[in-house]
Amino acid sequence: MTTASRPRVVLERGRAASPEDLRRRADWIRLETVRLIDRAGLGHYSSTFSCAEILSVLYYRTLRLSPGHPDWPDRDRFLLGKGHVAVGLWPILADLGYFPEAWLEGYGRLGSPLNDHPNMRTAPGVDFSSGSLGHNLSVGVGMALAGRFQGRDYRTFVLTGDGELQEGQVWEAAMAASHHRLGNLVAVVDANGFSGGGPTSRAMNVEPLPARFEAFGWRAVEVDGHDVVALMEAFDRLPPPGSEVPTCVVARTRKGKGVTMTEAAPQSWHLGHMAPAQRDAAVAEIEARLR
Repeated sequence: MTTASRPRVVLERGRAASPEDLRRRADWIRLETVRLIDRAGLGHYSSTFSCAEILSVLYYRTLRLSPGHPDWPDRDRFLLGKGHVAVGLWPILADLGYFPEAWLEGYGRLGSPLNDHPNMRTAPGVDFSSGSLGHNLSVGVGMALAGRFQGRDYRTFVLTGDGELQEGQVWEAAMAASHHRLGNLVAVVDANGFSGGGPTSRAMNVEPLPARFEAFGWRAVEVDGHDVVALMEAFDRLPPPGSEVPTCVVARTRKGKGVTMTEAAPQSWHLGHMAPAQRDAAVAEIEARLR
């Protein structure tokens, strides 16, 4: 059966999901991240762990999606600005039915559609590619503007990191979004305080984030990014897509959250590969919360 001939099953916004389900799903994302990086031999642990709850709430409650029809014009868009956490997105897309779960076993291998950064040309469910950081909010502005021109009510979500906000192009996009009155655009900042080179405050301070976005004409909401109830409420209370002020959700997170050794040395686990004993300890710690 071709994609065009499949019945369209729509996962609506605000669908039922308990806080406990979403917390467990976030830890499942962490487990899958450890498993996939172990197979690939290298990957980004701590950055992915910091946004696990964000991804859980967005994909299992907030976004309007049709996995059998990834190009459905009325779907909500999701752009992964901090693309190096794609390893946490792939299990979600497979679970929802965008592609076979068997694809996960080839993650990171030459020729695989699933790699360290998302590729819109190879992976169903990816709305825009990532590699060099800083582009996705600009592209999100374009998608949100296109929705306005086409009279569609989808929202465009862009997940970025506070390290990525050091890119000047991000702030040009922020200025354009408020100028064009794009209330259908939502930036979600995984504000874990680190970039690849160390603390964001040391490289280029971007705080206070809520005030900076407000100065660019945005509505800003600040939440604990590991509190699924706070995330649910922030996304449930988004203004209608037809409104005229873009929203930034600043999610305060901890890099490496959920595993003791990655929390203790988040920068050491920005990119790496756990030895077998470290992997087993991380898995045991996460699985203990899921019992």
